[in-house]
Amino acid sequence: MLILTTPIIEGYQITEYVGLVTAKNVRAVNVIRDFLTSFRDIFGGRSGSYQEVMDEIQREVIAEIGREASDMGANAIIGFSLDFDNVGSKGKSLIMAFAKGTAVVIEGLPASVAAAPPALPPPGA
Repeated sequence: MLILTTPIIEGYQITEYVGLVTAKNVRAVNVIRDFLTSFRDIFGGRSGSYQEVMDEIQREVIAEIGREASDMGANAIIGFSLDFDNVGSKGKSLIMAFAKGTAVVIEGLPASVAAAPPALPPPGA
């Protein structure tokens, strides 16, 4: 499944706009992770634990939206966007992600590209 942030793919023709595809993922963030991140807030630096959670969520929503588009008969997604938000109250944090795009059929797209699973490389690759 080819997933693009752009509305077109240069050199290829979109023959069918299949429809809107979306994927959502909400993940609870545990107390220990929140506690360790609070130190990062004080002293500065990147929160590796939060980044790991966000990478995992990103892989999951990309795979989910790709499956949805494939089930609809599409071989690509155009106009893809992925948004993250942090929701929390009373000491509980949730990270949520929402992905959307337009499932399309692109004429002449190589089968190896259209059949490839939509995914990011595993962490550390």
